[in-house]
Amino acid sequence: MGDGMLERHEIEVFLTLVEELHFGRTAGQLRLSTARVSQTVAKLERRLGVPLFERSSRRVAVTAAGRELYADLRPAWDRIGAAVRRTVDTARGRGGTLTVAFVDAATSQLVARAAELLRATLPDCTVRIRETQPAQVIPALRAGEADIALGTLPIDATDIRRGPVLVTEARLLAVPANHPLAQRDSITPAEAERTTALEQPAFATTTELLALVGAGQGTLPVGAHARRYHPRPDVAYLPVRDAPPIEWALLWLSSNETARIREFSSAAVTAAAPV
Repeated sequence: MGDGMLERHEIEVFLTLVEELHFGRTAGQLRLSTARVSQTVAKLERRLGVPLFERSSRRVAVTAAGRELYADLRPAWDRIGAAVRRTVDTARGRGGTLTVAFVDAATSQLVARAAELLRATLPDCTVRIRETQPAQVIPALRAGEADIALGTLPIDATDIRRGPVLVTEARLLAVPANHPLAQRDSITPAEAERTTALEQPAFATTTELLALVGAGQGTLPVGAHARRYHPRPDVAYLPVRDAPPIEWALLWLSSNETARIREFSSAAVTAAAPV
């Protein structure tokens, strides 16, 4: 048996082949030739003095020795990879500029408090806060116009990661002040659904949407904060009984996660906590 020291490419080939059980797929994933994969495995088995795979014309199987090596090696290899990523992430991700998007005046205060807390943790990071429209939160993240955004859940996008829920608020329906329901104390979800929903322009702000409601062009679901931050004589806000609350959370592109994004998320949790 050899000295047991494994080279990086040998580890990658071994782990991938165990998971794929196919020389061609392993080669494709690692961008190697099938012959190179086969040669690497054969060399590894010679050095270790034990077969790791059983090969036939139809299939590849892992031997008991191979399974044991995999069980020990996979977690260790994952830890090494995570350590390297953290080091790179720290070097690249803790300084520079973090652009944070918000969609309403109510949430801007939470974002501002989180930015202030972040400065104590990452003094080299500059936080830029910008307002965006509700319908533009995900497009802004995907286009790189914002690194992180405070938006409402749920989010049906597999490329978007969400942080913990920061704010939970009751669900209201904004209706024109002269609407037949406007004098009610509250309405049911069924009554809310029977109203004429407002056609929402993609780039309209909350203030612009409420102006359209006041002009009689439709109704708009909003959170309880609207009563405080958007009082209007031409709009009535009706609580929707037994409706699920609106949840706000930080959102970011999974592929763009950095140390400063994680630190801002942590700061936002602190900022949102009751005093």
